[in-house]
Amino acid sequence: MNTDNAAHDRAGSWLFLREAARDIRATGALAPSSRALAHALTGPVRARRGRPLNILEAGAGTGAVTRALLSQLPAGSHLDVVEANPRFATALRHLAATHPDLAGHAQRVHVHTRRVEELDTRRRYDVIVSGLPFANFDPGQVDEIMHRYLGLLHPGGTLTYFAYRGTRKARTLLAARTETLRHRAVEAVLTGYQRRYGTGSRTVWANLPPAKVWQLTRPVPAAATAPYAATAAGR
Repeated sequence: MNTDNAAHDRAGSWLFLREAARDIRATGALAPSSRALAHALTGPVRARRGRPLNILEAGAGTGAVTRALLSQLPAGSHLDVVEANPRFATALRHLAATHPDLAGHAQRVHVHTRRVEELDTRRRYDVIVSGLPFANFDPGQVDEIMHRYLGLLHPGGTLTYFAYRGTRKARTLLAARTETLRHRAVEAVLTGYQRRYGTGSRTVWANLPPAKVWQLTRPVPAAATAPYAATAAGR
């Protein structure tokens, strides 16, 4: 790790701890995402390497995943970063302005201080990376956000997000019954999307706490794939 990256990591960790102390429900975690988790979440970007991409990151926090995205951003790509916490958003703008891989191209990254449900854009994305703490939301909010994500994806585009492992058991043991029921309802909403759109998952143990990463893909309409099928059949 070079000196600049180490300094960014330390600064980000301290900012995260301050914001977690201010409102742990809003930050939704005990620590920033690890490098291993960031690597897993950004896999779809590497899979599309070699062409310009439109990428959206939601719930970026202090930028642990943003740094991974900036390092992998293909030439000509655009990254929108959505973060509702204004202190995190300020740190993210500084990260984009000073990141060595963006020298002279900082305009390729735009940080929006708002919730993803409020994002006003006509852009459609090849990859969406979500760091939002779904376990802390109401099921209706989760459904609204997931529906918004799928609407923002190009057909064939990919969404990645994560959930911490063991949270259901912990809430069952420690939380009030209403919280346990809310958490189960959130899991039910996510399970519905996973069954309909899921294209892969993996567990990242090198994170605090360990996390499961999910990959969902917006289907390509049948009409869009028919010409290719007809061409293949005529060969």
